[in-house]
Amino acid sequence: MRIINGHTKLTALLGHPVSHSISPLMHNEAFEQLGINYVYLSFDAKEEELEQTVDALKHLGARGWNCTMPDKIRMCELCDFLSPAAKLIGAVNTVVNEDGKLYGYNTDGIGYMLSIQEAGFDIIGKKMTLLGAGGAAMAILVQAALDGVREISLFCRHGKSWKHAEEMTARLNEETMCHVQLFDIADKELLKRELDTSDIVTNATNVGMSPNEDASVIEDKSMFHQGMIVSDVIYSPRETKLMKLAKEAGCPTLNGLYMLLYQGAEAFRLWTGKDMPVAHIKEKYFEQ
Repeated sequence: MRIINGHTKLTALLGHPVSHSISPLMHNEAFEQLGINYVYLSFDAKEEELEQTVDALKHLGARGWNCTMPDKIRMCELCDFLSPAAKLIGAVNTVVNEDGKLYGYNTDGIGYMLSIQEAGFDIIGKKMTLLGAGGAAMAILVQAALDGVREISLFCRHGKSWKHAEEMTARLNEETMCHVQLFDIADKELLKRELDTSDIVTNATNVGMSPNEDASVIEDKSMFHQGMIVSDVIYSPRETKLMKLAKEAGCPTLNGLYMLLYQGAEAFRLWTGKDMPVAHIKEKYFEQ
């Protein structure tokens, strides 16, 4: 039995909503398995409340925390130091508190690419269509380009993230061998054209996340073609409407569970200096 005492170190998840997250189960099980005196809790923190929440955690001496939607981009501005990946992506999903100084990292892209590999797919040298321009989307975009995906068509709205997406597209075209193009997600004909030649499409938006399970960023299953991998970073519900439509079209699908597992394993290492017992966590919480 775990004992919470005066030496227990706090880690946490910040986001909105967070009640669906399995991160507390995953991290607390890992702490117990390794006999580490840490605890992981979830705190519902809207973007406009994030600065106050972070200030409180910092002064309470929390060891670190994860950020999920919609807090990843704002968290980038609240850190004292950023890892090269977090700085390039412009979003933070993992924070380490070192004596009141906040170090921001982004482990989402690593988690995503490992999840694709875990599912038995090879997308290196192939074409991806990526939907979204928030923190998770930018992390996937950068890591996929660095790892050797040949071409990425990025679709997002003409909103506050568009300029950053333009800058990222230009930078990746200059600094990697990947050909990246940016398109308006409102143009369905253009989306259909790019999907027709894509090996994988990935939804990195929150469209379809619980409790809005009836929504899908792609609503017409004729836009999918057989054999195209359809990936969703959402894991609650475990099968989104997007994935259901893709299955009806004969496409293999995967959700965001293993992305969550592997990005979490890297956060765990940053906080504790130890490797998460991934095989045990996978068996207990992911293979059900």
